[in-house]
Amino acid sequence: MKKLYLSILLIGFILTSFAQVTITPNPFEVNESITVTLNTNSTATDCNGFSNPTKVYMHSGVGDGTNAFGISVVGNWGQDDGVGEMTNEGGGIYSITLVPETYYGLTPQQVSNVIQMGMVFRNEDGSQEYKATGCQDFIFQVGSFQVSLSAPTQDTTIINSGDNFDIAASNIGGNASYTLTANGSVIDTNPSTDNYSFTDTNITTNTTYELTAVLDGTIITRSFSVIVDPGSILGFMTEDYQEGINYIDDNTAILVLYATGKDFVYVAGSFNNYQPDLSYAMKRDFSRNLFWLEITGLTPGQIETYEYWVGDKTPPTNSPTMVYVADPYSTLILSEFDDPWIPASTYPNLPAFPEMAKGFEVSVLETGQTPYNWQVTDFNKPKKEDLIVYEVLVRDFDADRNYQDLIDKIDYFKNLNINAIHLMPVMEFEGNESWGYNTSYHMALDKFYGTEDKLREFIDLCHQNGIAVILDLVLNHAFGRSPMVRMWMDDPDGNGFGNPTSQNPYFNLQATHSYSVGYDYNHQAPRTQNYVERVIKHWIEDFKIDGFRWDLTKGFTQNCSPGNEGCTNSYQQDRVDILKQYADYSWSLDPDHYVIFEHLGSENEEKEWANYRYSEGKGVMMWGKMTDPYNELTMGQNGNKNINGIGHKSRASFDGPRVLGYPESHDEERLMYKNLQFGNTSNGSHNVQNLNVALSRMSALAAVSVMVPGPKMIWHFGDLGMENSIFTCSNGTVNLPGGNDGDCKLDTKPQPQWVNNWLTDAIRGQIYEDWSKLHKLKIEEPVFEGDYTITSGDFTPRIDIFDSSIPTTELRNVIILANFDVNTQTISTNFPGGVTTTWYDLMDPTGNTTVSNSTPSLSIPAGQFRILGNQPSSVLSINDEDFSVFTIYPNPAQSSFGINTNVSDVEIYDLTGKLVKAFKGDFTKSDTFDISTLNTGMYIVKIENSNKQTETTKLVKL
Repeated sequence: MKKLYLSILLIGFILTSFAQVTITPNPFEVNESITVTLNTNSTATDCNGFSNPTKVYMHSGVGDGTNAFGISVVGNWGQDDGVGEMTNEGGGIYSITLVPETYYGLTPQQVSNVIQMGMVFRNEDGSQEYKATGCQDFIFQVGSFQVSLSAPTQDTTIINSGDNFDIAASNIGGNASYTLTANGSVIDTNPSTDNYSFTDTNITTNTTYELTAVLDGTIITRSFSVIVDPGSILGFMTEDYQEGINYIDDNTAILVLYATGKDFVYVAGSFNNYQPDLSYAMKRDFSRNLFWLEITGLTPGQIETYEYWVGDKTPPTNSPTMVYVADPYSTLILSEFDDPWIPASTYPNLPAFPEMAKGFEVSVLETGQTPYNWQVTDFNKPKKEDLIVYEVLVRDFDADRNYQDLIDKIDYFKNLNINAIHLMPVMEFEGNESWGYNTSYHMALDKFYGTEDKLREFIDLCHQNGIAVILDLVLNHAFGRSPMVRMWMDDPDGNGFGNPTSQNPYFNLQATHSYSVGYDYNHQAPRTQNYVERVIKHWIEDFKIDGFRWDLTKGFTQNCSPGNEGCTNSYQQDRVDILKQYADYSWSLDPDHYVIFEHLGSENEEKEWANYRYSEGKGVMMWGKMTDPYNELTMGQNGNKNINGIGHKSRASFDGPRVLGYPESHDEERLMYKNLQFGNTSNGSHNVQNLNVALSRMSALAAVSVMVPGPKMIWHFGDLGMENSIFTCSNGTVNLPGGNDGDCKLDTKPQPQWVNNWLTDAIRGQIYEDWSKLHKLKIEEPVFEGDYTITSGDFTPRIDIFDSSIPTTELRNVIILANFDVNTQTISTNFPGGVTTTWYDLMDPTGNTTVSNSTPSLSIPAGQFRILGNQPSSVLSINDEDFSVFTIYPNPAQSSFGINTNVSDVEIYDLTGKLVKAFKGDFTKSDTFDISTLNTGMYIVKIENSNKQTETTKLVKL
């Protein structure tokens, strides 16, 4: 038996032929040979233009009654690969012959469900597209039994209470049996006809109809609805309720919606079985231009769901009369698209998406919720000057891809001595495995990472460990599932999605800057400003978020156009003012809130934000991308190696350290990946394209980046030398930009850092340990809040850090010397006079490693660094030194081994105490020691480290 459903939304577009496209024979069965002919001389809406294509491709599919492409699709959009290529018959005529059953590779079960065939046409690279009038897909019915509905002609019809409603249908293939139901009850039948009609009279309630036709065991069902116009129901709200859910008590909630220009709104929910009557028509407060409704009789702790039915009796051309949306101010939604793929281990007891709902998402309402019991209620944020921000994409941090993974790894963060974690977007985004910048609901948490209380638990745990939490906030744009887009949209193909119309109070018709993604917010619109401030308030007050990183702030102007990059990157007063306004609002809720802009622009605007209210201890931090020059250093290559921009002094007009500098972020290629691909190979013993050599250079990277005064950022697992390209696909392959298979940039990444236990790897573990020590020095030693100079541009950058207000008996001068050449370099010390006669190696907590002020130069091996201070530091205790024990690797070893520290002497003894092999010289972590001539067995390895300390360990020779 074949049972097929089709909504009126699609029926209006299903024809036996079009002027532009014909199928012969027609009607046809799924196992028949058919010829599809396209006449490009006929009138069509050329969505992307269609002019003299070299080739024409048919991108097509078959489906059931809900989606003409839903069962199988053939075609690879934008690829000139022959799949779906049509034959040029001349004169603008193209054809293709196929048997649907074989062409679409259908199984017997799929064959039984096919009722539609859909298609669009394109040129060879997809830059030109050919569709039917109205920019619609071409859709044809499949089968000798076909039903056409002549009334109604749309999915939803708005009527006045008491009106009659006509239903009319016809079919081919013989007389069929028809049954009509209204809200699930049969109201009419006709056992044998090919021309059905019925009038439902005196309709006073919202009704969902299903007209079912049966012929020879095949069932086709058409679904459509009528909505009764409730008229204007005036009602003034006695309190100043907010848009969204207002919880009054354990049994009552008031819902408030802004829907300007709409005629009426119903609330449909689990509390009325998604069949609202007139009592669920929202009242309208014209004084505030808001719809509102009180929902009573709710049970405390019981989850309810709801959506809005928004009606417009005279919508603009191509806009729907009815839109079914979740609440724009939802803090939690259910999605029919995404929820089935969320593991129960991540989100236990996730409510099922209600089958009766008409929209794509529904909002969650729950009275009597138990508030989260915060353990830290008065977190003291780290100073902005001391911030070391660890940027994390929850999805790619660990295998379970949820907040529990972060909670379980709190020691990893704590031992690394970072003091802030920046979470890439966690607000409800479209799909599940995403970077999150395609946000649709800015106040709702995306359930793919876990529950609201699990995020709170993570934030609370971070605060218990002195770590601030910063959220990535994406308010330049929203994507198509946003209710604020869909309530005022242009939807010519009737699929429930579309571009904003000129009536939309939130969005521009086109982006007013040159970096557009999604739909562009108009930040000069009062509605947008109101929404943004609600979003800010929600995350600060309900989640105790310590700061926001504002994504794509260049898009906050209204003055430019998509193609005008010069305008976008020039000074725009409206952008300066609105972002100051948002910063002010954040600080009004939390005086110490971190405000960080991803602007990456010229200094003329950034200085105004960085200096804004700086004298009050505020000021905006600006993302400072320094990937390219730092990568030239780590690769050992001869490009631009000027790293002065890592600090605020490169911006002469900045009043203080407000540049959040970084060598790596989620948007830039991994330094280690490029080290291995393009590193300097001129020195065979220090070949940067060798993994161990490349890794050995990453500690020096931190020394000359994070230690510069002012806030700094690192991208997750840079501290372990992550070498996977950001273009790594989920299967581990790498697709770089420009390839035919997409660049995989947004793909879910493998997890080698945990699978291979990188923390126990000698060289990777050493990077982690070195970074940890540097972070602790940076945060706890006051001198790193002082002044600095950077000398850079070659392979041996130097950083001088100083604070003359600190007594000379304390650490007040620090010198960082590094060598990014592939050969050992002799570097001038040029110690400042009158500070001290002895300089101490700050990475040695014993204080035993010193350099005399009279020493004119130091020999620094390739890829290494020295950090010297006028006094030893007590920040790194001996216990910190014990964090990393001298190790050799691999162990057991077959022919050679390495050592996880710099050494000057290596001796190998057998178990009788006899010296069997010795190595003399200055060795680094990238050097290896040949033991191929030794017999199999156990040995004792004795080393002398750079601090002249002697240590031993066991070695097994295979």
